[in-house]
Amino acid sequence: MATALGSEQWAVIGVVDPDANTAAAYDTDEIDMSKWHRVMAVVQTGILGASATIDFKFQDSATSGGSFADVSGKSITQLVKADDDDKQAIVNLRYDELNDSARYAKGVLTVGTATSDCSCVILGQPRYAPASDNDLASVDEIVA
Repeated sequence: MATALGSEQWAVIGVVDPDANTAAAYDTDEIDMSKWHRVMAVVQTGILGASATIDFKFQDSATSGGSFADVSGKSITQLVKADDDDKQAIVNLRYDELNDSARYAKGVLTVGTATSDCSCVILGQPRYAPASDNDLASVDEIVA
């Protein structure tokens, strides 16, 4: 029996592109959680600026483009210049962990104090395969 490929099981559904990001908050794409069993955010740092901080959290909303609120327990411990150059952090989220009546989620990556190399990618495990049917349009290539 053939084993399903990773790209058939997980889709790229949200990103903050890798860059030297200035001190600001960066939202990922909105995610319709009704389509996913679970999602996983992978936050990555490169070289952080002097005294820089990196935060990440999931937020949710009842409607697309609506008012978003933090999802309890779905944020990382702050990454800091002193210890966290070239590190990763992972945050998992399931539909049943959203706030009451929420259906949509997004990630918020916040760079504090100084421009820093960082990014975030959110992968989703879909309710219906293949996952690649729901990849962001920015996914340029899948090699099987």
